[in-house]
Amino acid sequence: MDCKTLTLFNFLSTFISIAELIIHPSNEVNLLDSKASQGELGWISSPSHGWEEISGVDEHYTPIRTFQVCNVMEYSQNNWLRTNWIPRNSAQKIYVELKFTLRDCNSIPMVLTCKETFNLHYLETDEDQGSMFREHQFSKIDTIAADESFTQMDLGDRILKLNTEVREVGPMTKKGFHLAFQDVGACVALVSVRVYFKKCPFTVRNLAMFPDTVPTDSQSLVEVRGSCVNHSREEDPPKMYCSTEGEWLVPIGKCLCNIGYEERGFACQACRPGFYKASSGNVECSKCPPHSYTHLEGAVHCDCEKNYFRAEEDPVSMACSRPPSAPRNVISAINETSVILDWSWPADSGGRKDVTFNVVCKRCWPGPRQCEPCLGAVRFLPRATGLTNTTVTVVDLLAHTNYTFEIEAQNRVSSQAPTVRQYAAVTITTNQAAPSAVTVIRKDRTSRNSISLSWMEPERPNGIILDYEVKYYEKQEQETSYTILRSKGTNVTLNGLKPDTTYLLQIRARTAAGYGSSSHKFDFETSPDSFSISSENSQVVLIAVSSAVAIILLTVVLYIVISRFCRYSKSKHPDEKRLPFGNGHLRLPGIKTYVDPHTYEDPSQAVHEFAKELEASCIAIDKVVGAGEFGEVCSGRLKLPSKKEICVAIKTLKAGYTEKQRRDFLSEASIMGQFDHPNIIRLEGVVTRSKPVMIVTEYMENGSLDGFLRKHDAQFTVIQLVGMLRGIASGMKYLSDMGYVHRDLAARNILVNSNLVCKVSDFGLSRVLEDDPEAAYTTRGGKIPIRWTAPEAIAYRKFTSASDVWSYGIVLWEVMSYGERPYWEMSNQDVIKAVDEGYRLPPPMECPATLYQLMLDCWQKDRNNRPKFEQIVSILDKLIRNPSSLKITASTASRPVNLLLDRTSTDITSCHTMGDWLESARTLPCKDAFSGVSYSSCNTLAKTSAEDFKKVGVMIAGPQKKIVSSLTTLEMHSKNGPVPV
Repeated sequence: MDCKTLTLFNFLSTFISIAELIIHPSNEVNLLDSKASQGELGWISSPSHGWEEISGVDEHYTPIRTFQVCNVMEYSQNNWLRTNWIPRNSAQKIYVELKFTLRDCNSIPMVLTCKETFNLHYLETDEDQGSMFREHQFSKIDTIAADESFTQMDLGDRILKLNTEVREVGPMTKKGFHLAFQDVGACVALVSVRVYFKKCPFTVRNLAMFPDTVPTDSQSLVEVRGSCVNHSREEDPPKMYCSTEGEWLVPIGKCLCNIGYEERGFACQACRPGFYKASSGNVECSKCPPHSYTHLEGAVHCDCEKNYFRAEEDPVSMACSRPPSAPRNVISAINETSVILDWSWPADSGGRKDVTFNVVCKRCWPGPRQCEPCLGAVRFLPRATGLTNTTVTVVDLLAHTNYTFEIEAQNRVSSQAPTVRQYAAVTITTNQAAPSAVTVIRKDRTSRNSISLSWMEPERPNGIILDYEVKYYEKQEQETSYTILRSKGTNVTLNGLKPDTTYLLQIRARTAAGYGSSSHKFDFETSPDSFSISSENSQVVLIAVSSAVAIILLTVVLYIVISRFCRYSKSKHPDEKRLPFGNGHLRLPGIKTYVDPHTYEDPSQAVHEFAKELEASCIAIDKVVGAGEFGEVCSGRLKLPSKKEICVAIKTLKAGYTEKQRRDFLSEASIMGQFDHPNIIRLEGVVTRSKPVMIVTEYMENGSLDGFLRKHDAQFTVIQLVGMLRGIASGMKYLSDMGYVHRDLAARNILVNSNLVCKVSDFGLSRVLEDDPEAAYTTRGGKIPIRWTAPEAIAYRKFTSASDVWSYGIVLWEVMSYGERPYWEMSNQDVIKAVDEGYRLPPPMECPATLYQLMLDCWQKDRNNRPKFEQIVSILDKLIRNPSSLKITASTASRPVNLLLDRTSTDITSCHTMGDWLESARTLPCKDAFSGVSYSSCNTLAKTSAEDFKKVGVMIAGPQKKIVSSLTTLEMHSKNGPVPV
C-alpha cells in the first residue's frame, strides 16, 4: 500500500480527537464553511493528481468533505487547490480558519521529499474567475505549520491530532476573492475551511436599537447612532462605538419611555389598568393613588372617585381628596370689646394637610334673628381668612353688642365640592371697654432732682378719661419700691428725685370702665449737674458723646489688629524649626496617615483596599466632557441599590493600554480613596473588572477654580472669596495632617460645586500638567509646575507641607486676581531667577492688606518661617468673623515694579497720544470713553482717580483695574524716570 493510499485510509477510518464548536460567536458572519456542504465542493485542483477531494465523517459520524495530498515519494511538488469565488459582502477585513492534520515526515519510511507546512494564498476579484487559474495572480497570506503532527503510532491508535489556525486578510476593496492552498511536498489533510468576518450584532441598549455594524479598518472605533424603540423618545442622542473585534463599547445617551409606558425587557410597554405614568423616563408605572382609578392601558393619570377631587396644582401622584368637615369645640374668651376664638381641628381633614380657616363676623340684634356683616372697623389678628392656626383675636368691637362668628374649614378642593357650607358658629356679647394703652411719652425737661414729662392721649379712649396713673421707681430697685402720682392732664413733673439716677416709668388711663393697660416701661435719667437742658439739646449731646466713643473704640481695635499681624509675621513657631525634610509631617499616635500605594507589591491590592469596586451596570455615561492623558472624561450618573441616583464625573482608560498605564491610572484612585473631607474631592469608586476601566468621583458643576473665577470676574464679595480660600486651606490642613504632600496645588486643580464649595483634586504628578509647554519645567525625576512651586522644591526636589504652603500662597493670589496667570508672560527661567533674587508677586487690585500679608508669609524663602495650614485656617476664620479687617486694601503704590518683563514691555515715555497709552494698557474697549475729554496726555492721565473713570463711563471693574495698574506705573515714571510697563 503506497503512502497516499495509507494516508487516505487512515483519515477516513480515524476519529478526530478534538470536538469542534458547532455554534460560532454571534459577532461572526460566515462567508464560507466547508463543513456545511454535504455534496462535492467543486474546488479546482492543479495539477489534477495533486489535492484530492474525499468524503469522510467526524467524531459524531456527520459526513464532511475534505481534501488531502501526500505526494512525498516524488520530487519538486507544487500542488494547488483553489476555492470557488467568495463574495465579501460588506466586510473589509476577513478571517480564515483552517482545521487540518499533518503527518510527521520522520514517521514515513523511504521518503524522497517531505515538508511539514503548506502555503495559504488569496486573489481579490470583482467577479468569479471560473476554471481559469494562474498561480502568479495569487498573493501569499502565510505559511501554515502544524502545532502537532501524527505518526505511525497515532495511526495505530486510530486517533489523529487536529490543528486549528486562523489568519487575518485585509483590508479588501473588491467584490470577492478566491483562496488557494499550495502544497510543496507535505502529507496533509484539510478537514475544514471556514471564512468569516466580524460585526457588532444588533442590540438594544438604554432603549435604543443599534443595527448590525461591520467595523471598518480605517479607524479603531466606529460611532453608531441608535434609534429609540417604539413608544420612547431621545433624552440625549444614543450612541455606541463598534470595535474591530465586533464588540460594542462606551454607551452614551439614552431613550426614555413616553408617558403611559414603562420599560419592560428591551421595550416600552403600556401601563396596565390600575396603573399610570405621568412623565417620560425609565421608571415603572405607578399604582393609582388612593380614591382614584383607571380602566385603560397606557394611562397618564388616574380619575378621582365620586365625591373626591384633585386640586389644579396637585400632582397626579397625590391621592384624591375631599373638603374637610366643620371645626369642632369653639370656645370664646371675651375681654371687654375684644374676643379670642379658639376651636379644634375638623374630625375629617379630607385627606389633605392644606386646611385653612375663615372667620365671618356678624352683628346681631335681639328678637327675631337679624344679623348684618360687621363694619370695617373690626380687626382680626392675625387675619380673618386663610388662617393656619386654630385661634384668632377679634378687636375693636362695640361694647354691649351681640356678635355671631362663623368658623369655616376649607382646603384646596373645597371650591370643587357641592356648595354646602360646613362651619361652626358661636354668639357672644361684649362688655364695657377700658381705654387702650399710652404709647407716646416725651421728656420735656430734666434737672438734678426732677423730670418733666408729657404724653399723647390713648388711641382708643373708649369713653371719657377721668385721670392718668403715673408709676415710677429707680431702675436698680427693680419695682420693689415705687411711687404713684395721678394727673388730670397729659403732663406731669416728678420732683424729689436723686441726681444722676435712671428711673423707669409707666402710665395708664382710667375711664368709668376702669383702668386701661399700662404703657411700655420708659427709662429717664436725671442730670448730674445743677443746670438743666432741654430734651433736644440732650439728644445732640448724647449723639456727640456716642460718636466720640465709637471713634476711640475703632482706633483701639485697628491698633490691636495691626499689632497682632506684625507680631505674627515676625514670629516663628518652634515646631516649624523641627520639621525634617520628607513629607513635612510630624505623625502622632492614633492619627490616620496616608499610605503610598506604590509601596504595595501588587498595586491592584491598594486599589481594592482603598477604593470601592462598582458594577458597570450602575453607571450611565451621559456625555464626553473632555480628554485626559489616559482616556476620556465623561459626566454621568451613578445609581447604587437602595440609594438615590447622583451625578458623577467618570474618567475612562482608553483601549489598548499597557499594564503600567493601568497601574498609573488607578493609583490616583488609591490615593483619593484614603481621604474623607468636605474640601477633598470624593471618590465614589472604580470599575476594574470590566471594560472600560473607570474612576468615578463626585461631580463638580462649576469646574476648575481658575476658569470659574475668570468667567465671573469681579462678581464676588471679598468675604465670599475668603470663604473659598478657607475651604481650600481646610482641605490642605487635612492632607497635611494625613502626611500627604500634594506637590501640585494650583487653582486649576481646585474644583468648585454649585454651592461655591472648593475641593482639592488631581492627586498625581504623572499626568500632563497643562497644554502649555511653559507650565512645567522638566528636571531629573519628573515635571515641576514652576510658577506654583517653592524654591527648595525646584532646586532640590524637596517637597513638604511647607512647599504646599508656598503653592497655597500662589492660589491665594490667583483667587484675589480672579484667575490671572501667576508671573504673567515671564518665562519659567525668569520666574526661577526672579524668585531666587527676592521678587514676589504684587498685591492684586483691591486685595485686602491682611490677605496680601498672608501671601508674603506663605512665600518666605526659609520654609520654617512659613505658616502651617492649621494657622492659615485660624487666620481666615478670624477674618471672616471680623469683616471690617478686610476693608484696608494693600497699597498699589508699594507694588514691586516688574523689571523682568523688559523683553516684551512698552516704555511709557513712548505713548505720545491717548490711543497709544490705551493700546499699551490693553483697554481698547474703553478707548472711545476717553475721546473728547480733557485727558489729552499721559501726564494728565497719571493724576486720574477711580471716580474720574466713572465720570467718563468706565464702570466695569476689570478695565478699571488695568487702567489704575498702568497709572501706578505712570506715577512712578513721573518720579523716577522711564519704567517698563
